[in-house]
Amino acid sequence: NYTEVLMQEMEGIAAVVAEFDCGDILFAEDHQQKEELWKLRRRVAEAVKANSVYKEEDTVVPRAELPALLKGVKDIGKKYGFHSVCYGHAGDGNLHVNIIRGELSEEQWNGTLKTGIREIFELVKQLGGTISGEHGIGLVQKSYMDVIFDDQHLQIMKQIKQVFDPSNILNRGKIFD
Repeated sequence: NYTEVLMQEMEGIAAVVAEFDCGDILFAEDHQQKEELWKLRRRVAEAVKANSVYKEEDTVVPRAELPALLKGVKDIGKKYGFHSVCYGHAGDGNLHVNIIRGELSEEQWNGTLKTGIREIFELVKQLGGTISGEHGIGLVQKSYMDVIFDDQHLQIMKQIKQVFDPSNILNRGKIFD
């Protein structure tokens, strides 16, 4: 029976996850419980927004590296004094890192935090990932492109943009100045 196999696999996954002090593990046993769990997941972003000003960084790594990325993000947060709420899509290795402003000073929020974010992206690269899982690169990640792409890659991208947008009228300044 497919349902029994699925439940056995979920119990096996839960046993592994529980070894890493993950907190509560919830299983939906019927349609209503499934809807409630999805409602909780959809409301994470709303809860973050209601809590504080925040910055969301979009990352993606090979699925097996998600635990290392999450631990690294939390360690970097301790180093730079910020808290984060992380969630995403484990199936494709996507982790949304929501950095909470909370009690950070103006200098921390607009200054040293950038160094912390750069360290997160350097960790992402070290783990075989990249700085955009699904949101694309734009104003938020523009200044971190050099972490993932070397000068030659960036030059090729600029040349491609020049071919398709010689007047620089499409998304001017979003990725390249």
